[in-house]
Amino acid sequence: MSCTAIVLAGSRPGPDAFAERFGVATKALIPLGGAPMIERPVMALLASKKVGDVVVLTQDPQALAGTVPDDPRIRLGESGATIAATMLDLCARADTRWPLLVTTADHALLDPATVDEFVHAAAGADIAIGVIEHATMMRRLPQTMRTWLWLKGGGYTGANLFMLRSPAVRPAIELWRSVEQDRKKAWRILSLLGPVASFGALFRAITLDQVMTRLSKRLGLAVRAVTLSNALAGLDVDKPEDHALAEAILTGKA
Repeated sequence: MSCTAIVLAGSRPGPDAFAERFGVATKALIPLGGAPMIERPVMALLASKKVGDVVVLTQDPQALAGTVPDDPRIRLGESGATIAATMLDLCARADTRWPLLVTTADHALLDPATVDEFVHAAAGADIAIGVIEHATMMRRLPQTMRTWLWLKGGGYTGANLFMLRSPAVRPAIELWRSVEQDRKKAWRILSLLGPVASFGALFRAITLDQVMTRLSKRLGLAVRAVTLSNALAGLDVDKPEDHALAEAILTGKA
């Protein structure tokens, strides 16, 4: 399966203290490993056997001009004000080439092997969500702080990788929009399951697969969680301590 990669490189409304700390206009331009942070996930996508075109979306495409690799498969475009608005716009556009592999500009340690692993495991699902198990992360990066969703069988954190098979995913994006501002709060995510299932998840009485089954039934779509093997896929660089850790990993010091 060959997919179109979407790299979300927008900014939230208002000043970005993290970007200002490095003297750049937006988080995607923060230097990491001697290059703008956005360059690393884009290069990983281009190197994957599973990716065709790469579309970088941001509120100000001109600000990123010249910072992404010079490759005919890359296109810069304008995003909406939020992730949900951007994805809904893609669903409505006649020229969107499905399926879509969605990631973010701050997925700075993404590598081609992880992309290939995720796309392969996502085949056949309407929606696939990349996750990292707590045990996997702790073995590799015990010092990192993540947002964990605890269920029967263990804890999971997001890997900022999503597969969307077709415009039929629109209802899922509409549902996501209702909790988008609180996406770092596990209880808000669990509320999407409905009262009975969210109660079971809250008390760790159901597994991740059971959560996906409940979500699939609610949406009328095949929703799958893909547990990835590389712990680094769970590290998004959105605060100074993450940046320091990513720099240490890239230089072999962590």
